[in-house]
Amino acid sequence: MSERFLDKVYEVTGPKETQALYEAWAQSYDAEVGEHGYATPGRCAKALFSVMPKPQSPILDFGCGTGLSGLALHMAGFEVIDGMDMSQAMLAKAQEKAIYRRTFVRQAGTSDICAPGDYDAIAAIGVIGAGAAPITLFDDIVSSLAAGGFFTFSFNDHTLMDPSYEAKLDGHIQAGAVQLLARDHGDHLPGIGLKSTIYVVRKL
Repeated sequence: MSERFLDKVYEVTGPKETQALYEAWAQSYDAEVGEHGYATPGRCAKALFSVMPKPQSPILDFGCGTGLSGLALHMAGFEVIDGMDMSQAMLAKAQEKAIYRRTFVRQAGTSDICAPGDYDAIAAIGVIGAGAAPITLFDDIVSSLAAGGFFTFSFNDHTLMDPSYEAKLDGHIQAGAVQLLARDHGDHLPGIGLKSTIYVVRKL
């Protein structure tokens, strides 16, 4: 029986500890979240395609992990998807799915993502939140989009218990930096009764 990591993910702190956990989780990640009906990638991908139905638009799957989010984007209709993750082991599993144009390793703790305009949209599905990346990543991603670019992301119920996450989004909306196009609360890991809110915003 493979080691279980889902209960451990909310206990890690700091980029190095988080990276180590995901390196160790890579081989069993798909099976562990899959047995609980991991629904958030599909919800984000469909929401993004509903407001940006352009199959050939280049998409950056940021924090792509083993490629489940990229697979959801592909199934929703997107054809040009690049993957970026801080875990080499996760990226190796993502590459096996043969859905990415190319993949990149991102060094933990850095703020550089891409140049504005490189991608029409960035997806960070299940990336920002408890047991994952800090809320400051939200600013980095918005800065990496050109005006008119789209950003889809999610906060699970563990993350939503901390009001600073939605406050960050609301601050950007109120400042006129982004326009909220979709916000929907629904299944995340239905097998354990965990839900998430998915979002799509457009940079103004």
